[in-house]
Amino acid sequence: MPFVLKNTKFNFTFLWTLATFGGFLLSLLLIEVGEKPDIGVLEAAIGGFAIALPQSCLLKPIYYIKWILSSFLGWSIITAIGIGGLGWIVPSNEFLPQRILSGAIYGGLGGLGIGLTQCLAISQPFSVVWRWMFVSSTSWAIAIPLGSIVGTILRLLTQLFLGEVIGLAVTWLLVGILTGINAHKLRLSIGSGD
Repeated sequence: MPFVLKNTKFNFTFLWTLATFGGFLLSLLLIEVGEKPDIGVLEAAIGGFAIALPQSCLLKPIYYIKWILSSFLGWSIITAIGIGGLGWIVPSNEFLPQRILSGAIYGGLGGLGIGLTQCLAISQPFSVVWRWMFVSSTSWAIAIPLGSIVGTILRLLTQLFLGEVIGLAVTWLLVGILTGINAHKLRLSIGSGD
C-alpha cells in the first residue's frame, strides 16, 4: 500500500473510509438517487462496483477481482429480492420513527446479504469470516437510521432533496468507518494466513 506509511489500524481505517466514501461520490455520477422503487438491480450493481473498486485497491492483489465481483453480486441480489439499493435510496415515508426502524431492519438484512457475498472473496475459515458478516450487517443497521435522521432534518430545514443526499453521504461515511475497523483486522488475519 503505497499511501500508508505505517500499517496501523488508524491509517487503514482512514483509507478504507476514504475509498468507501469516494466510491459513493463516484457512484453519484452513475446513479440517480431516488426513492425506494426507483433504484433497480442494474443501478445497484453499478453502485456496488463503484464502491468495491476503490476498496479493492486496499486489499492484496489476489483479492481485487474477487472483492469486486462479490460486492457486485451482493448489491444485485439484495436489490433483486426487494431489500433495495440501500446506499442510494431515500424512504418515501417522512415519519421519522418508522424511517429509523425500517432503516435498521433493512440495513441489517442488506448488510448481512452484502457481507455474506463478500465472504466469498475472503476465502478464510468461518471463524474469521463470520465477523465480516456481523460487522457488515451491524454497520448498515446503525448507519442507515443515523443517515436517515440527518437527511430528514436537513430536508425539513431546507425543503430540498439535497438534504436527503447528504443523509446518504453520512450513511456511507459511517459504513466506511465501521467496516474499515474490521477490514483492518480481517486484512491482518488474511496476511498471516498467506
